[in-house]
Amino acid sequence: MALYNFKKITVVPSAKDFIDLTLSKTQRKTPTVIHKHYQIHRIRHFYMRKVKYTQQNYHDRLTQILTDFPKLDDIHPFYADLMNVLYDKDHYKLALGQINIAKNLIDNVAKDYVRLMKYGDSLYRCKQLKRAALGRMCTIIKRQKQSLEYLEQVRQHLSRLPTIDPNTRTLLLCGYPNVGKSSFINKVTRADVEVQPYAFTTKSLFVGHMDYKYLRWQVVDTPGILDHPLEDRNTIEMQAITALAHLRAAVLYVMDVSEQCGHSLEEQVELFRNIKPLFANKPLIIVANKCDVKRIAELPEESQKIFENFEAEGFSVIETSTLTEEGVMQVKTEACDRLLAHRVDTKMKGNKVNEVLNRLHLAMPTKRDNKERLPFIPEGAVARKKRMEVDTPRRKLERDLELEMGDDYVLDLQKYWDLMNSSEKYDKIPEIWEGHNILDYIDPDIMRKLEELEKEEELREAAGEYDSEPESEDEEMMEIRQLAKQIREKKKLKILQSKEKDTRGPRMPRTAKKVQRKVLEKEMTDLGLDMTNKDDAHYVRRSRSVTRKRKRDESETPKSMARSRSSSRTPRDVSGLRDEKMVKKVKTMAKKAQKKMNRLGRKGEADRHIFDLKPKHLLAGKRKSGKTQRR
Repeated sequence: MALYNFKKITVVPSAKDFIDLTLSKTQRKTPTVIHKHYQIHRIRHFYMRKVKYTQQNYHDRLTQILTDFPKLDDIHPFYADLMNVLYDKDHYKLALGQINIAKNLIDNVAKDYVRLMKYGDSLYRCKQLKRAALGRMCTIIKRQKQSLEYLEQVRQHLSRLPTIDPNTRTLLLCGYPNVGKSSFINKVTRADVEVQPYAFTTKSLFVGHMDYKYLRWQVVDTPGILDHPLEDRNTIEMQAITALAHLRAAVLYVMDVSEQCGHSLEEQVELFRNIKPLFANKPLIIVANKCDVKRIAELPEESQKIFENFEAEGFSVIETSTLTEEGVMQVKTEACDRLLAHRVDTKMKGNKVNEVLNRLHLAMPTKRDNKERLPFIPEGAVARKKRMEVDTPRRKLERDLELEMGDDYVLDLQKYWDLMNSSEKYDKIPEIWEGHNILDYIDPDIMRKLEELEKEEELREAAGEYDSEPESEDEEMMEIRQLAKQIREKKKLKILQSKEKDTRGPRMPRTAKKVQRKVLEKEMTDLGLDMTNKDDAHYVRRSRSVTRKRKRDESETPKSMARSRSSSRTPRDVSGLRDEKMVKKVKTMAKKAQKKMNRLGRKGEADRHIFDLKPKHLLAGKRKSGKTQRR
């Protein structure tokens, strides 16, 4: 469990947002109207309440900031040094100190103005004292603009730091950049650290977790360290130095035997000698990585002597390759075992162990005879222990088989079925429907019987058993057949007649023009019709003469709306309607039909939206007179 949870620190608002939030809350949570009948003591209390409420808001928020941010003296030295490297301890303490001073100043301002307000003898003086108090508080917050911005940046960065427990079982990877530290942590843990073929891919501490002997372990990947004095090291390198100095862990010093990292073996050994004081009282393993490219045995004699000297000094040297995973599990196992033994030895040397040992009594039974009695270990426990061995080859999964076989792979899960008789794994499974086995209702000889039946039918047809004799039909049957034939023919004729008939009838097109009488009579005469004495014809009565004016009759009240207009072209909305009652009914029907479309025509996400640029809680309220500044 981590000592400190940096992710729970509350957000630090900017100075402007701080003031807006506090004044807006004061306006919303305190009374805003002074009536004419208020006495002076009530007016004083009215404005005192606003000053006290604002002061309390500022006090609570600033106290929350001071409480949430960690105090460097109270947290683990690892986190204290890490924050000093990342954020500068002096700047951090100065910012928190400024916030604390601002909180005390606001408290003093509120106390002074509340005392002055007790002597306010009018509404105007009380109001001005309130304005001055709130203004001074806001000025104090405005002066803390830079401190608030700095603390917000620190909060954001702290929340992104990995959760490292300094007291738990830890493996610590260190060495030059690009030697394979991130690849190693990706192999032994569930972490996913970025790996690239250039230096300083890892710019901060990364943590991965793994299980070993039923215990939880954390593996810390540190940024690369270069060989130069401590004063010249940058922030990225200092994170690794801080972890080496303060974490009680097993150190894995990773070296690149192939020298592909851009640094020779001599440079890597020199770095080891420089940071060796940081390895004091910690189990140390030297990991010779990239043995798939070059092994120690393939190096020159001078380089081989380097590793021989390491072994002579008591350091364990293990060849590994994160590409082929050779030696990775061996390093993990040895490092974990060494760290567990080291932790036990450390506890035995401490003072607490004596208090525990005084309470313990180990009984040593005496032998009753010389017969050797071996310990009994159940077979299940032995099998479980074998499964725990990490070097044993693991069982191939279906995914591994799929990658090996490629397109020839077929998923077969029946081979894993645990049956008493293994030969029954691939038997067909009966299909059950409504509690009955479907196979019980299927005749296995159905196809053979069907073929025999078909052959029998063919023989019967060949023998002429199904041929009907026309002479056998009597006269009544012949009449029925003749009648059915006539009915079918009659039905066909009726269908053809209905198709030829135009049920809709002729329609006058909208674009039809008026034809003059002379033109019509001329065309009809040319066609052979007698067009004399046609003054009383219907086409003469309906058309108006252009040359001769018609005698004006007494005007009558039109019987319908359509008659009252020009007969040349009727308006579309009244076309085909008898009277005004029918027109009204049609319009009502049209409105009803449109209702559904109107309901569906509501505002959607594609419609234009004008945001509320004037929030009501700030610009509306119980103000009757005065300016907005009085808030």
